[in-house]
Amino acid sequence: MVQRIGLVGCGVISDIYLRNAALFRDIRFTACADMRTEAADARASQYGLRALSLDELYASDEVDIVLNLTNPDAHAGVSLRALGSGKHVYTEKPLATSLEDGRAIVALAREKGLQVGSAPDTILGPGLQDCRRLIDDGTTGRVISGVATIMSRGMEHWHPAPAFYFKPGGGPILDMGPYYVGALVTLLGPVAKVTAVGRVGLPERVVTAEGPNVGQRIEVEVPTTVHAVLSFESGAQVTLLASWDVWKHAHLPIELHGESASLRVPDPNFFGGRIERAENRDEWTSSEAADRFFGQANYPVAKPLYANYRGLGLAEMARAIEGGRQARVNGEWAFHVLDVMLAILRSADEERGVAVASRCERPERLSDEEALSLLKPAEV
Repeated sequence: MVQRIGLVGCGVISDIYLRNAALFRDIRFTACADMRTEAADARASQYGLRALSLDELYASDEVDIVLNLTNPDAHAGVSLRALGSGKHVYTEKPLATSLEDGRAIVALAREKGLQVGSAPDTILGPGLQDCRRLIDDGTTGRVISGVATIMSRGMEHWHPAPAFYFKPGGGPILDMGPYYVGALVTLLGPVAKVTAVGRVGLPERVVTAEGPNVGQRIEVEVPTTVHAVLSFESGAQVTLLASWDVWKHAHLPIELHGESASLRVPDPNFFGGRIERAENRDEWTSSEAADRFFGQANYPVAKPLYANYRGLGLAEMARAIEGGRQARVNGEWAFHVLDVMLAILRSADEERGVAVASRCERPERLSDEEALSLLKPAEV
């Protein structure tokens, strides 16, 4: 049965979800809403949807799943309201911006018998799934250590309204961290402890992206450079370097080192990419995920360079609802990722190691056959 989707939050990220929805069998967008009615009207006109008020969307009999694409500080409120209205929820990352809100979302979904899914669904792409297979099959041996890096100059150079990135709920850990922590938890299992340091790099940012906010000065209220060590329950230790204070660098997104081999993991912000591994101090051997559908470049539309299939997790959750099983990018997994990220920020703030109390199962691997079954026949 096709799950009908109501979109809340019609900003920049909504376009790729709406565009990609045409690929999938099990989802169909029916309505959209935004506090800015003009934004909802524009998306509705563009994609043939009904523009509703928030109250109307939550009450609609034509919405089964609420897709929550609001700013991070609104994630919890929208998700709780949707669950309280009897709707399943799929939210952009992070699940929430506090442990209390994250727990409340997971608990309410369980109480109501509903599902919560959460980005990033990039972990379901062939880039990360191939790395997961290599680790599970013993190619690397037990993973001992690794390094993950999130480095750039920040968001004010490209995003037309970037202020929220530098306020509580933003920063590189809560904004980009879900991709990297989510990937690491998917590959290695849950994190048991973190130790971190952090600081505000530049106390003020100036918007240079074209748009109505160009020239706006933003006071930075969250750490923009954070270095953390993640100690996994498996025994692996991974250093995470996250900074929006970097002009240029040569670090790879994720590199893991096991008893038998080293593994270079593609950028977890996308679905495909190059996988490299080396054994016995030999040269790197590489493989590409681009020969499989969710690894093929499709973004930007005018000149595709990256595999961007956001919405894959939403479609997989719709299939899970129909099959009476838990979605892969589920609330428990997303809550653990949130728990790890908040522990990193707390460790940096308190200058001490912090234990991570929550645990989760690694999402089940997604086979090529199952991934392709999510597509409409014309796309297979």
